[in-house]
Amino acid sequence: MTVTSEQRFGEFVAVRRHAGQEHVAELVLDRPKAMNAVSTDMARSIAAACEALGADPGVRVTVLTSSHERAFCVGADLKERNSFTDAELVRQRPTARAAYTGVLELPMPTIAAVHGFALGGGFELALACDVIVADATAVVGLPEVSVGVIPGGGGTQLLPRRVGAARAAELVFTARRVEAAEARELGLVDEVVEAGRDREEALALGARMAANSPVGLRAAKKALRLGHGLDLRAGLEVEDAAWRSVAFSGDRAEGVAAFNEKRSPQWPGE
Repeated sequence: MTVTSEQRFGEFVAVRRHAGQEHVAELVLDRPKAMNAVSTDMARSIAAACEALGADPGVRVTVLTSSHERAFCVGADLKERNSFTDAELVRQRPTARAAYTGVLELPMPTIAAVHGFALGGGFELALACDVIVADATAVVGLPEVSVGVIPGGGGTQLLPRRVGAARAAELVFTARRVEAAEARELGLVDEVVEAGRDREEALALGARMAANSPVGLRAAKKALRLGHGLDLRAGLEVEDAAWRSVAFSGDRAEGVAAFNEKRSPQWPGE
């Protein structure tokens, strides 16, 4: 897959675009010497990259990947954390949170491509995405209680939304690592592919999503996210508001016209 452009955000994060997939952005975790452990600088870069992606109307899907051969992300940089005073840890907390919420709040569909270790904050970055594609080497988990903390990048809230409260409690309280096959069975990941194919398959899935209306994709994601956890009546009101936001859009007009004219739509994106 040919990279047509790359924008760096600091030393450890890149956003790439590919030939033939101009509406899919690849958000690359690129700190291979540390297995993508999230340092303060890296967290700041993830947040900045997400801010740029969210403001780009040409991005219909974002795929979160890793440049390390054996790991997606091993979580927080504990070597850096070990050097912090209590006051420094408190000051660093908003920067760390901004990285995870940056991925979580991206307005377009997001896919995580996971291989090797995705632990702690690394798995939380994947959980912040809408869909997780893992390869057969993936090992996921939230082991934070084993080092005296708790999942702090959204894990205690995102995991039970995927697998239920009791299963999430078991996984968090035991701090155990889960290999790919069991992770798929439990719903920790959505698809397991052959070793080494997670990125390729995630980008292909992103391309299939990106063929659809960008207005529709963002509105559908908003409805899914805002409606989750509400009672049915309230959820249907969220859905109705999202429908109204697209019902009179240029994308809706083009989609209906293209269907009736038996041609591929040319989305105006508005």
